[in-house]
Amino acid sequence: MAHKTSAVADEPIEVLFALHPKFDLMDLAGPLEVLDWARHDKNDENTKAFDITIAAAEPKVISDQGVVVGAQITYKEAHERLNDFDVLVIVGGNVETVLKDKSEPLTIIEAFAEIQRTDYTRERTVLSICSGSLFLAEAGILAGLSATTHPDYLTKFENVCSQAAQRDLQERTDVIEDTRYVVNNLRFDLGDEDENPYIRRKSDAGRRPSAARKGSISFKGSNGRRESIARRAAMRLGGLRVITSGGISAGLDATLYLVSILVDEDVANEVARRMQHEWIKGTIVDGLDV
Repeated sequence: MAHKTSAVADEPIEVLFALHPKFDLMDLAGPLEVLDWARHDKNDENTKAFDITIAAAEPKVISDQGVVVGAQITYKEAHERLNDFDVLVIVGGNVETVLKDKSEPLTIIEAFAEIQRTDYTRERTVLSICSGSLFLAEAGILAGLSATTHPDYLTKFENVCSQAAQRDLQERTDVIEDTRYVVNNLRFDLGDEDENPYIRRKSDAGRRPSAARKGSISFKGSNGRRESIARRAAMRLGGLRVITSGGISAGLDATLYLVSILVDEDVANEVARRMQHEWIKGTIVDGLDV
């Protein structure tokens, strides 16, 4: 694969889904369908925007609902090919076992974040669905960031975030309730935040001005502005975009957001229309809501 500085060219964006035993089936199926519908050109079926790869420890992995899914690559192969991927998707389910055993997807989350830290010239994103955010917390990549999870897991999530911060001697995670998804490390130069009422600062977490509209700016709608690599390098985790979502349907919203910024907002809206899903926008930290 050619070296890319951004995952926005008119070629498939490489996405890796990391599965573990007894994962939640809808955490996989919902986001996967959103990505599968997306096209760089919504009028051309031959311009698929995302190329999806599924990784698991074994050739077949069983979901919590009893459905068996075939993996395309093993975790060993995924680690070897990790630099090929633009997006890592972490699904929820079977949280206690993964945390207790310190098993995958914990190490692949850590490895993906480390690649971004050492190669900040490339744009990468990690997206967690539902309780998958607890794995991000345990892996230590939510330190100093804002995040959310399924409402039923909020207390557990706060505890895991707190324990990880103490263990790694890092800043705590700002856990946000009552939001569909939370985005950290937004892209592109968005102007002077002091003059823009739609800039959401980290200090505003949990408090949204009534005038602000939820969402974000898409790459193709950014008037050709390219982000600064130096600015990306100064971000946490080397600019790794970290998105955490709430419950299962919120994962659809977060994935539509991902489509909107990596492809185009019109494309995301078209995918939502085809799925008959009302896209509810989430929280963008230190970013522009449009």
